[in-house]
Amino acid sequence: MTATSNSDLIAAADAVLNPHMVGGRLFGDVASTLVTEAGGVYSGVCIDTGSGTGFCAEHAAIAAMVTAGEYRITKVVAVWRSDEGILHVLPPCGRCREFIRQIDPANLDTEVVLARDRSARLRELLPAHEWPAPLD
Repeated sequence: MTATSNSDLIAAADAVLNPHMVGGRLFGDVASTLVTEAGGVYSGVCIDTGSGTGFCAEHAAIAAMVTAGEYRITKVVAVWRSDEGILHVLPPCGRCREFIRQIDPANLDTEVVLARDRSARLRELLPAHEWPAPLD
C-alpha cells in the first residue's frame, strides 16, 4: 500500500463536502475520508437531524468501509469549510473516537490527521480506553 499524505487525504475529504440545507438542518457540511489497512479509501458526510438520529462524517465513512468488509483504519481525517471558504481539519468528537476504537481493537493505532503537518494516534486522543481492573 502506498502511504497517503495528510494533504491528499484532506483533499479527498474536501472533494465530498456538499452542504445542503433541509428544514433548517445542514447536511454534508463535514466530510471524512479514511484509508484502510488493505488500501481502501472511503468517504462520508455528516447528517444533522433535529431528533438526534443523525451521525458524524466519520460514521458515514466507516459504514462504507464496513459495508465493503473492511475494519482496520490506518488513517482518517474530517474537514469543514467555513462560510468564508476557509477549510478546517476537525479532530473526531469523543463519540467518533470511541466508534473507531470499537470497530477493531487495532484501530487504537489509527493515525488521526489534525492538520496538514500534524497527526496523532487514536490512543493518544482516547486516554483511559482500557476496561478498568476490579477494585477488589
